[in-house]
Amino acid sequence: MSFDGIVTRSITKELKEKLTGGRISKIYQPYKQELLLHIRANGQAYKLLISANPSYSRVHLTNESYDNPSEPPMFCMLLRKHLEGNVITSIKQTEMERIISIETRGRNELGDETAKTIIIEIMGKHSNIVLVDQERNMILDCIKHISPAVNRHRTLLPGYEYMSPPAQDKLNPLETDEETFLRKIDFNAGKISQQIVSIYSGISPLFANEVISIAGISGKQKLASTFTSLVSKVKNEEYEPVMVSTKEKDFFYVLPLTHKDGEVKQFTSPSDMLDRFYYGKAERDRVKQQGHDLERFIRNEKEKNEKKIKKLERTLTDAKKAEELQLFGELLTANMHLIKKGDTSIEVMNYYDENNEMVTIHLNSLKTPSENAQSYFTKYQKAKKSVSFVLEQIELAKAEVTYFESLLQQMEAASPKDIQEIREELQEEGYIKARQAKGNKKNKPTKPILEEYHSTSGITILVGKNNKQNEYLTNKLAHREELWFHTKDIPGSHVVIRNQEPDDQTIIEAATLAAYFSKARNSSSVPVDYTKIKHVKKPNGSKPGYVIYDNQQTLYVTPSGDAVLKLKK
Repeated sequence: MSFDGIVTRSITKELKEKLTGGRISKIYQPYKQELLLHIRANGQAYKLLISANPSYSRVHLTNESYDNPSEPPMFCMLLRKHLEGNVITSIKQTEMERIISIETRGRNELGDETAKTIIIEIMGKHSNIVLVDQERNMILDCIKHISPAVNRHRTLLPGYEYMSPPAQDKLNPLETDEETFLRKIDFNAGKISQQIVSIYSGISPLFANEVISIAGISGKQKLASTFTSLVSKVKNEEYEPVMVSTKEKDFFYVLPLTHKDGEVKQFTSPSDMLDRFYYGKAERDRVKQQGHDLERFIRNEKEKNEKKIKKLERTLTDAKKAEELQLFGELLTANMHLIKKGDTSIEVMNYYDENNEMVTIHLNSLKTPSENAQSYFTKYQKAKKSVSFVLEQIELAKAEVTYFESLLQQMEAASPKDIQEIREELQEEGYIKARQAKGNKKNKPTKPILEEYHSTSGITILVGKNNKQNEYLTNKLAHREELWFHTKDIPGSHVVIRNQEPDDQTIIEAATLAAYFSKARNSSSVPVDYTKIKHVKKPNGSKPGYVIYDNQQTLYVTPSGDAVLKLKK
């Protein structure tokens, strides 16, 4: 992973400079394995995100907002008891490991001074957040409990002594030199990057590959000097946080990544870089976990209706043969005298055809000539009636496909809170059964919480990320003279500017938001329609979130995650 010991060192430096001496005012646990600490330091308010998520473990300052559970988890309540009001006395990294200790001092209920430490271990699936009593070095609690049955070498449970993870017996790169580097690397064995990672602590393959890329094929000495040169930057804390977006994936680091070919974005601090890199990624992971069953249901319903359309279209093709059935009935009536009972077919002249071509008509040998003719007329009437019914069913199935496509798009941009609203909508529409609430109590309906953004000129722009939010925003909240935005013929969010006379830049930014929160997020030159709310109507009986509109104008914009982030702050 990119979050190696060098990134940890850079984050520790930033946190030390900004948070030392600060007071922890509030603590939240928005998700099972993540904490959010509100800290007031040097006259500024900061939000420190600490995550032990197996896929997205990290620690950094954030500008993002998080939804907190109505009932705080037990670990969160314990942290509040021991840490709220405490002053941060020091922040340090354990050598070059991915371990950060935040030491605090405060007073307990009796007024006695106490010292507590938050130890953050960023180790992929083994990541953890541990609260330790400094005086006794005793674990008060941790976000993940590790019993002796799971790990007999290291127990992480309340009441146990805190022990650091086992040492890896690697060299500290900050204390090495060219001679040591040359002595430790076996150039005949090859796989130099793997050797560098295995010999030195805190170094990831990303750093090792950068060394090899810069050194090229110039020889051993060049490789050694390149390594020590980059390490010198780390030692002197000369960081250059960057994010590189390649065709395959995004990378981040606190030193240039010249060996990665892609779009490079530079940042002023490691926290800004990490906040941008993880924007949406961890959220999507949580949504996949919480909404996996819902997404599968929506996808299945969409595919079921698509199959239904194909079947109906085949039925329609057969139904459109009604005119041929009528023709056969009339030709049999006109040629009744030529048919004998027991005939299985008859060939007659089609006098409706300009060329008077002969046609063969199949007969039921058990029926009389008159009954055969009447049978074709009956089939004709039945087919004629089915055409209008099948056409109606096709339109209904297409509407269902469009509806479920819009839900799938909403799932892509949804937060865990949005997932719940989508689930409620499907329950209200009768697609899925409502889950029985504990105690047989019904939750009171609440107003949907909309995504709020601010244009460059400071004007508020609201975004609905699911149908409940879209309906509330468009049909209840927005003023009839305010501008409404939606991608043209593409599933997406409703967007409204809360100003009746917005400037041109605000209109462009609102269109960009509409394009970003749509199925065309990864496209360029996305068409976005906009019109006043008074020109937007919801047809009677239509699906949630569906509207029709007129008097629109169209803008073509290219969605950008960076632009969206800028409007969010």
